[in-house]
Amino acid sequence: MTRDDAPSGRRRRIPRPPEWAGRNFRLLAGASFITNLGSSGALIAGAYAVIGTGGSATDVGVVAAARTLAMVVFLLVGGAVADRVPRQRVMVTANAANAASQGLFALLVLAGHPALWQMAALTATGGAAQAFFSPAAEGMLLSTVETAHAGKAFSVFRLSMNGATIGGAALGGALVAAVGPGWVLAVDAAGFAVAGSMRSRLDVPAAERTTARRGFLRELHEGWREVASRSWLWGIVVQFSVVNGVVAACQSVYGPVVAREHLGGAGPWGLALAAEGVGTVGGGLLMIRWRPRRILLVGTLGVFPLALPAAALALALPWPVLALVMLASGVAIEVFAVGWMLALHQEIPEEKMSRVSAYDWLGSVAMTPLALALAGPAAAAFGRTAALWGAAALVVLLTGAVLLLPEVRRLERAGHKPSRVTAAADDLVPAGPPAAAGQPTVKAPSGGSGEGSAASS
Repeated sequence: MTRDDAPSGRRRRIPRPPEWAGRNFRLLAGASFITNLGSSGALIAGAYAVIGTGGSATDVGVVAAARTLAMVVFLLVGGAVADRVPRQRVMVTANAANAASQGLFALLVLAGHPALWQMAALTATGGAAQAFFSPAAEGMLLSTVETAHAGKAFSVFRLSMNGATIGGAALGGALVAAVGPGWVLAVDAAGFAVAGSMRSRLDVPAAERTTARRGFLRELHEGWREVASRSWLWGIVVQFSVVNGVVAACQSVYGPVVAREHLGGAGPWGLALAAEGVGTVGGGLLMIRWRPRRILLVGTLGVFPLALPAAALALALPWPVLALVMLASGVAIEVFAVGWMLALHQEIPEEKMSRVSAYDWLGSVAMTPLALALAGPAAAAFGRTAALWGAAALVVLLTGAVLLLPEVRRLERAGHKPSRVTAAADDLVPAGPPAAAGQPTVKAPSGGSGEGSAASS
């Protein structure tokens, strides 16, 4: 039966994508969906691969920290390369490196008991690849759609990524419990290979044109001056350098251990992470309709709930309650993400946005390797419960400190006055932090084994 031979006698029409969603947009969105789906599961698989070899919480933290440390080391180099080499080529090469590192990680886990240094080295390779991928991917999505449709494009892209996070976490946790972490890592490696193939088919000649540069160090200095001149910008970057670290420690180190001892293992933990993904979808839908005037004040207030998962883990609450808490934190992540990205697009000159974004991302992840590495020793020294309460307290205290900055409280959404933000950008549902990382999706905590859940992943 053809589509014209429907029993009702009416022609059935196959839904077509909207006109603004061209081939490049569909390829980027599809590739990112695939990698986010695999990376969400690989985050769980990596932790349980370490635990399966008899590793301690400290060992889990070391392996998770290796990825973010590599990102910190190579991020500015990656940004410089992305300004001088076609971005598509950088993205495809990074995907190939991630596919190779995850594939070897999977083989080692399936073959027996990989050494801790091997797992850390392979995870670091993935982090280095991400450091090159993220700057190259910054702005690529915007080049695929007209400005008038940017809001719709980011809305669809963001919801797609959050859907992948939900499905990947739930499926990954179930597969780790059913067949072991090695196979989940293998699926993630295959996803990177498929995504790289899709990105190699992008037709983006206009996006690959580069302009003359005045020198790497001079450009970095100009970007630094933009950051240092705005208290709201450097204040929030400093805040998230710690917040991202403690959230990553809770999700990559403490969470899997608490789940194994009190919640029933990887399956319930995966469902709890999936609940956070559901929250991000709900938060994104909320922020499509809600347009608060004081964007940073509302966004910063949305950071307080990020302390709740640490408190829930400290109390070893049943996993359904933990899932509800994670759901609330997911909504809060989106509330912050919208305000933050609108502030950046509204206040930062377009020609300096990539350099400011590089400092933003670098500052936001700089402390994460240290937090991951110290998570195990802190639990050993003070007790895991005390360490978790300390993590919750740090989120609350730093967020309260940021609210003391007048610019954070007063910065308003651009109204009808002239602004670098167009009407379409004002409707934007942003794609999270610049190119990031990390799998939760604001200035997202890093620590996954894949590209993470940032928009450009």
